[in-house]
Amino acid sequence: MRLLDRYIGIQIMMGTLLALAVLLSVFSFIDFIDDLDSVGQGTYTFAGALTHSLLTMPGRAFALFPPAALIGTLLGLGTLAASNEIVIVRAAGVSVARVAGAVMKSGLILVLLSLAFGELVSPRSEQLAQEKRSVAVSQHLSLMTQYGSWMRDGRSFINIRRILPDEKLEDVYIYHFDEQNRLRTSTHAKRAAHDEKSWTLENIEQSSISDGEVVTRKLELAKWDSDLLPDLVNVASVEPESLSAYGLMKYLDYLRANGLSTARFELALWNKVVYPLATAVMIYLAAALVLSRPSPMAVGQRIVIGALVGVGFHILHNTSVRIGLVYEFSPLVTALLPTLAFFAVGTWLIRRAA
Repeated sequence: MRLLDRYIGIQIMMGTLLALAVLLSVFSFIDFIDDLDSVGQGTYTFAGALTHSLLTMPGRAFALFPPAALIGTLLGLGTLAASNEIVIVRAAGVSVARVAGAVMKSGLILVLLSLAFGELVSPRSEQLAQEKRSVAVSQHLSLMTQYGSWMRDGRSFINIRRILPDEKLEDVYIYHFDEQNRLRTSTHAKRAAHDEKSWTLENIEQSSISDGEVVTRKLELAKWDSDLLPDLVNVASVEPESLSAYGLMKYLDYLRANGLSTARFELALWNKVVYPLATAVMIYLAAALVLSRPSPMAVGQRIVIGALVGVGFHILHNTSVRIGLVYEFSPLVTALLPTLAFFAVGTWLIRRAA
């Protein structure tokens, strides 16, 4: 049985990695072609677009793991079914449940690989890709560090420690230099909010530096006219979906402590936790599809079936997320519902084949 497990596992792993490579290449190429429209803006070049595409590949791979696992398992088991090896294994007394168990062992490896991409590789590469592209396209953004986002607005350098939803900022530092690159004013605002025309700073402490003296003053409110629009600021903030589960938990603690909305971030966290399970469910469903109908089928047919089921899962998942956000359903239920639905279909097919 160990030999059978290893043989089935190799077929599924090879099929999944091949499917992932093809899907990743296709979607990366499409995004790269799309991104070429930005080439020429600021200092963004063809090489920059290529670098951006490469850096976003880990995040794209994480998103493509479920459909890749589905198609790869259909291909791997389909090859065994086409050569009647599945029929021979069943005739030798191996139950459908035991074959499905062998399939799920390799599925566990793929789930762990998906987790590694989602938690260790993707968050950092996505942030780096965003930083590099933003620096090139928008001359306002300089870099992101552990001390927040640094931006440039004319002769002013701005450090934003926290970028919040709804066009709000916290801990904003503004350093203004003269034409001789000498620091003239240093401003710190605890909060900033944007209306249709300008920023409003709150709880301000400002130091004006002239030859020989420093004058400090405090203000409750002040207008801040800047070309730094919210769209440019938001470029500096990493999307919740790009953060690791650990990063999302830390940020959620901060939002709760300050009485801020957490719905989108809670949903992103549960998606991050549940999504690797979707890879296992897609493998389970693919095994059920093949085992419930082990008769020979053309490779093209299996790929079409895999693509249709994968697209169906993607549509159902996105629909569930949007409905959950609009109607404020439980984030756990919203994230888990599509996966449970496809698991139920797979279980029904397995029982039917037993």
